[in-house]
Amino acid sequence: MNNLTTTEKEKSAITLTTVIYALYAASYFVGVTAIIAIVMNYIKKDDVAGTFLESHFRWQIRTFWFGMLWGTLGAITALFIVGWLILIADGIWVIYRLVKGWLSLNDGKPMYID
Repeated sequence: MNNLTTTEKEKSAITLTTVIYALYAASYFVGVTAIIAIVMNYIKKDDVAGTFLESHFRWQIRTFWFGMLWGTLGAITALFIVGWLILIADGIWVIYRLVKGWLSLNDGKPMYID
């Protein structure tokens, strides 16, 4: 019975991680979903500690904060051409990280952390 519970918890955590990736992806259309996702990351972080999903949570959290950093810098400098280049690069980088993370999650692999 204990193995069944562990398996159910793991499946639930994988589903949660998938939902969080989906919320980040949806933030390109509805920005508030990224805020919901980051809050969920921090609230559920302890639940995935010690599992391969912990690396996905770190990956998601870092993607959010670095994406926000570069997005803010790009928005501030948007009056200059460099700002638009920063925003475009940031958008591509975030999409890359979401796709890479989601594919690794689908394969049951942890994310490496740079």
